[in-house]
Amino acid sequence: MSEGGAKLWGGRFTEATDAFVERFTASIGFDQRLARHDIAGSRAHATMLAEQGVLTAEERDAILAGLGEIEAAIEAGSFPWAVELEDVHMNIEARLTERIGAAGKKLHTGRSRNDQVATDIRLWLRDAIDALDVELVRLCEGLLAQAEANADTIMPGFTHLQTAQPVTLGHHFLAWFEMLLRDRSRLQDCRKRLNACPLGAAALAGTTFPINRERTAALLGFDRVVENSLDAVSDRDFAMEFTAWASITMVHLSRFSEELILWASAQFAFIDLPDRFCTGSSIMPQKKNPDVPELVRGKSGRVVGHLMALLMLMKGQPLAYNKDNQEDKEPLFDCVDTLSDCLRAFADMVPALVPRVAALREAAISGFATATDLADYLVRAGLPFRDAHEVVGRAVAHAVTAECDLAELSLETLQGFSDRIGEDVYAVLTVEGSVAARDHFGATAPSQVRAAVARGRERLAQGLL
Repeated sequence: MSEGGAKLWGGRFTEATDAFVERFTASIGFDQRLARHDIAGSRAHATMLAEQGVLTAEERDAILAGLGEIEAAIEAGSFPWAVELEDVHMNIEARLTERIGAAGKKLHTGRSRNDQVATDIRLWLRDAIDALDVELVRLCEGLLAQAEANADTIMPGFTHLQTAQPVTLGHHFLAWFEMLLRDRSRLQDCRKRLNACPLGAAALAGTTFPINRERTAALLGFDRVVENSLDAVSDRDFAMEFTAWASITMVHLSRFSEELILWASAQFAFIDLPDRFCTGSSIMPQKKNPDVPELVRGKSGRVVGHLMALLMLMKGQPLAYNKDNQEDKEPLFDCVDTLSDCLRAFADMVPALVPRVAALREAAISGFATATDLADYLVRAGLPFRDAHEVVGRAVAHAVTAECDLAELSLETLQGFSDRIGEDVYAVLTVEGSVAARDHFGATAPSQVRAAVARGRERLAQGLL
């Protein structure tokens, strides 16, 4: 045997692979985390081949038993991974052949590493999506619980980070719930498109053996097979779609993080973050730093970067498989790991947030948040909205000069801006009256918040958007 023949694919080669090139092209350092899914694919492939008469029952049984021993060794951490065998597929196949002999060499009949790795990644990502969905649901449940508990908690609503109108904190939490429920819907859609089986496409053109692709797909829990063999081995749309989903989700978590960071500051003082989600300063003993939301905010850039990497990876590739595709795994793996940690951190942290109810209400009172309510009052009294807007603007300017809130202005002063203002105006100038008046579907009234929480739990349970 030639030196090149030491490789499982080495029959055509007359010299050994350069040592640096061997390390440079190997993927075993990161793709061994596909081992469980690689073995699952091999079990399904061997079962199908035996059913089709390509393998004998004895060969199938030997293969399945050998794969079981290898899986146990991998789980125990005793499997001898070898860089010279390049990747997870070759390592497992070589070890299988060592254990069971010639039958191990027959396992690769009717398949290629091209369709094998495409199958492994889909299986791995499918499991990852299911695990991420669990954390996403847990976070959504935490937001609903906080929304229900704070249905009556008044806070300022903001636009341009300026006090706009009073809202309830429960309503604010529900906004984040809606974002994440859309994220969950997108994740479910991604899983549906992902769940197609490439196995049987072989290198790119299919195989001459009488395989049954539908049977293999069914054994692996796929909904269908990938129609075209060229597309089956070269497609990484599912990876790009997943990282696009992850990027949107991380942007949502980053926005949420930004608010928590602001709210936990001494300047806002809207919430207390439990100590277990914070760290201190090495020099300033008074500091309590919101490290968890800060890190989540920072990690959003990392995930978006992985999306860019995968898009650039695929943009120049002709059909079918190219070695470039080896670069799909590390961004995808890290994307899943990062998002999993961020969702877990938030799912743990959100239920533990402690709102500072008095500070929230005081902030809502101090920013002329009921100015729009006064304008609406004047419209109901018969004043055109643009005229009402002008009246309230002058009243606010006066209150700014007087350093008081609109509700603190005397009736005489208010009537100086419009004779349509009566004693009943003070009912609309309170923050409680303001939020209670917005009593329609999707608005901030406490009764609407409680109804939205009930609907949210039903939508979450049923997987609805």
